[in-house]
Amino acid sequence: MTAPGMSPAPAAPRHATIDALRGLAVMGIVLMNIADFALPSGAYFNPLAGGGGAPRDLAAWAVSFVLVDGKMRALFSILFGASTVIVIERAEAVGLSGARIHFARMATLALFGAAHLFLIWPGDILLHYALIGMLALPFVAIEPRQQLRLAILLLCAQFVVGSLFFASFLDLRHAAGLPGASATTLAAWHGFVDGIGIGRPQDVAAEIAVARGSWSAFVAHNLATQASGPPFLLAFDGFETLAFMLIGMAALRSGFLTGGWPRDKYRRAAAIGFAIGVPPTIALCWLSFSSGFDSLATFAAATLGGIPFRPILALAEASLALAWLSGGRHPRLEASGRVAFSNYLGTSLVLMLLFDGWGLGLFDRIERIALLPVVAAIWCAILVWSPWWLARWRYGPLEWTWRSLARGELQPMRRNDIATVSQ
Repeated sequence: MTAPGMSPAPAAPRHATIDALRGLAVMGIVLMNIADFALPSGAYFNPLAGGGGAPRDLAAWAVSFVLVDGKMRALFSILFGASTVIVIERAEAVGLSGARIHFARMATLALFGAAHLFLIWPGDILLHYALIGMLALPFVAIEPRQQLRLAILLLCAQFVVGSLFFASFLDLRHAAGLPGASATTLAAWHGFVDGIGIGRPQDVAAEIAVARGSWSAFVAHNLATQASGPPFLLAFDGFETLAFMLIGMAALRSGFLTGGWPRDKYRRAAAIGFAIGVPPTIALCWLSFSSGFDSLATFAAATLGGIPFRPILALAEASLALAWLSGGRHPRLEASGRVAFSNYLGTSLVLMLLFDGWGLGLFDRIERIALLPVVAAIWCAILVWSPWWLARWRYGPLEWTWRSLARGELQPMRRNDIATVSQ
């Protein structure tokens, strides 16, 4: 049964450059997320936590830190903001309620995110996007300059929030080092270290046992430990995520994301962005190295210190990509971006089966540098299956499921079926 105001309408043309950028972002996210799937939790921020102390492992971590870590998430958030505008405006252009469709999409996305979080991987970002996406709705209608000004204010607020978290962790370390520190204080400090650095051997062993154990035990562990994750992420990262989405809204309307700029302008924007963002990011990387990957120094470098530079580098990398993409069509990348939702969750399933105990059980058995061929194989699979699927079907399997649930009826799936409002 069709919900009122949710009836099918002719699809508008897609933005090929946005699809291709989304494909690149998804592949970049795989490069970063694989450490969380394959290695103890602290290894994402600290290469030594995953036993990766060899020069090649440290070099791989450093390159990722400077060019990928946080930048692909920022780019994905920027594209999410742009897509929000596209969906709402296309719905309203055919007489539908943009707000209603948007909230239905976000509510359904939240369900996918919760399932992903508790059943597959505690590093889920979809639930966070759904919640921030709901908050982003009032800002769709404001002018691009206002969106950018507000984004800057939100990034400043994020810096304040990050500073407060850093101060609290600094106090926690001091309290944990005092004679007679309580068990609660010690547990809180060790929990922080486990997530950002080299955890105690017993904590790492417990994490490995959960990852290599049964799926039911893994789910039970997530249900017991991850309920506080989404509220924490909202508090810790919400301002920055909303800022990125507003930047995406403004970037769409300026023609930046749709390939509307001259190629020389994209190249200049990339050069300026890299000149501003790379040197301080290298300095932050060096801070982690020079501190011996001290937990607090690593936390400050990876989170607090990068706040001003993540959006700059994300936009610089997008500019470089757009200078290339605007030179012609790239159908494999475009297809990868059109089914980005399926690719994101699909890669989680693949990585889960590779590294967790109900699959091949390779968790903490492969060094960091050896994960790169796995990433390359996943990239190839994405670039092959995405156009193959879309040559036969209108949407990716999970895009179709999302759309059908959000709109209250099964959507046309075959290539020759009637299209609906683009999602």
